[in-house]
Amino acid sequence: MLGTIVNTIAIIVGSTTGSVFKKLLGERYRKVLFEALGLCTIMLGVNASVSNMAKSEYPVLFILSLAIGGIIGTKLDFAGKLERYEEKKRENTMTKDNEPKLIEGLTTGCLLFCIGTFSILGPVLSALEGNNTYLFTNATLDLVSSAVLASVYGWRMMFAAPVLFCWQGMFYLLAIVFKEAIPDPMRIELSIVGGVLILSSGLSLLKIKDCKTVNLLPSLLVPVVFYLIKGLF
Repeated sequence: MLGTIVNTIAIIVGSTTGSVFKKLLGERYRKVLFEALGLCTIMLGVNASVSNMAKSEYPVLFILSLAIGGIIGTKLDFAGKLERYEEKKRENTMTKDNEPKLIEGLTTGCLLFCIGTFSILGPVLSALEGNNTYLFTNATLDLVSSAVLASVYGWRMMFAAPVLFCWQGMFYLLAIVFKEAIPDPMRIELSIVGGVLILSSGLSLLKIKDCKTVNLLPSLLVPVVFYLIKGLF
């Protein structure tokens, strides 16, 4: 778990650093960072999905994943609960209504940190071979990403750190229990679904369309459950 711990600490350090720089940046510069972040997020999402689509064993699985995950997320009302919490916090702290919403930042951060080969295969290799190269590389990338996010949303971006820890910890434990690497088909499906969610998050950041990305997060568990059940037969 060393690599995952280092990756988690990197997000905390990056978020702290970015929040310090936020105080030194004027609103005009934060706006530019915010828009640049939205554009980059959309491009990363499109790339993650399109580059893996042709490799998918079950082309309709990502559709089912988003549908099932969306229904679960909407039923549990993740987005509504977070929005009500943030609205209450804004009222208590008299935060400006035109400031970026933390829910958007955390959703984007969690997706960027968790989706990708490094963050999925990294903990698997760490568990099976003691190889932390992927995770150390991912930690470096997340250090920079979290700093940029925190320069817009503030120090609370470090709340994404425990999400990353749990995500990578899940794959670490799966690798130990099943004594084999996460199958490539599962990684591919996760990348496709994750790419769509990252794209959705980018659209929200740019105020193009609020897709309630938080409600779609359970979609990431559907491919995992599908391949675990498939492996039993």
